[in-house]
Amino acid sequence: MARGDEVERAHAGVSVPRPREGPGRAIARRLVLALAILVGTVVVVYLGRDGYADNQGNPLSLLDAAYYATVSLSTTGYGDIAPITPSARLVNVLVVTPARVIFLILLVGTTLEVLTERSREAFRVGRWRRRVDQHVVVVGYGVKGRSAVRALREDGVPLERIVVVDSDHRALADAGRDGLTTVVGSGTRAAVLREALTDRAQAVIIATNSDEANVLITLTARELAPKAVISVSVREAENIPLLRRGGADQVVTSSDAAGRMLGLATRSPRVVDVVEDLLTSDVGLRLAERPATEGEIGRGPRECVDPVLALVRGGRLLLFDDPTANPIQPGDRLVTVRDVG
Repeated sequence: MARGDEVERAHAGVSVPRPREGPGRAIARRLVLALAILVGTVVVVYLGRDGYADNQGNPLSLLDAAYYATVSLSTTGYGDIAPITPSARLVNVLVVTPARVIFLILLVGTTLEVLTERSREAFRVGRWRRRVDQHVVVVGYGVKGRSAVRALREDGVPLERIVVVDSDHRALADAGRDGLTTVVGSGTRAAVLREALTDRAQAVIIATNSDEANVLITLTARELAPKAVISVSVREAENIPLLRRGGADQVVTSSDAAGRMLGLATRSPRVVDVVEDLLTSDVGLRLAERPATEGEIGRGPRECVDPVLALVRGGRLLLFDDPTANPIQPGDRLVTVRDVG
């Protein structure tokens, strides 16, 4: 297992969001410019080829001009071809020498750009590792994972506190464009989850398309983060008990929930509209969990300003019509409905 973790760690890697204008385009522009300088120098030398001669006294061909321009710009200078007339030497002073300087600056600058970008990337990753804590790890950046991240953002979770784990490079590219820190690799491997610093995470959201993978990821995440809140998406309801035993705090059955919504839509379409409104937290109604205020303690759930659907007391969920939920006690957390507008 240790050997497998080492191999997986070699394939896993953290990628911290970088500025949208990366060094790739700048390096490509420099290479194109360097090639243009080389071609221009070849043309200048070939047009003035009568002022040059090789060590055997032969006239310059186009290949000789390209050879002379290449060795001159790269400062190799074998000396087998040299300007012999004043006009050719003047062209070397005014054209070839400045082109050589610019050519070297481009080559050195490109090398420094690559090295500097690697250093910046290592610095960003190191700084992220030092600063990140109580973050949210999202395993799987498909449709469900993106929706989970969108919900987190709507709840005010900053981008730097969300880490996406996925083995699909296209999904990670999308996550990177969205400004998220990414870790490439399978979430079923402990080494990959360690790269995402799951042991420091406040919550883990598991949203891959495989129930079997979700079970294994849940077991691994629970072992690494005993205190984190683990939420899992599952396709088949029969896998819920297995995920509960594996350490999942919340299990969402996507296929059953979609089926129930479709069934409701045929008979009570407005109920579906309300549910959709509750699930969308940027407009309309919004479900929220918050601590009970001092003014609400001692009252019943029906007496609060915000409609109370349920309350959490000592880890137990009590619905608003539960007799034990009345009155509200200190330390209770209320699940309420609010109007975002």
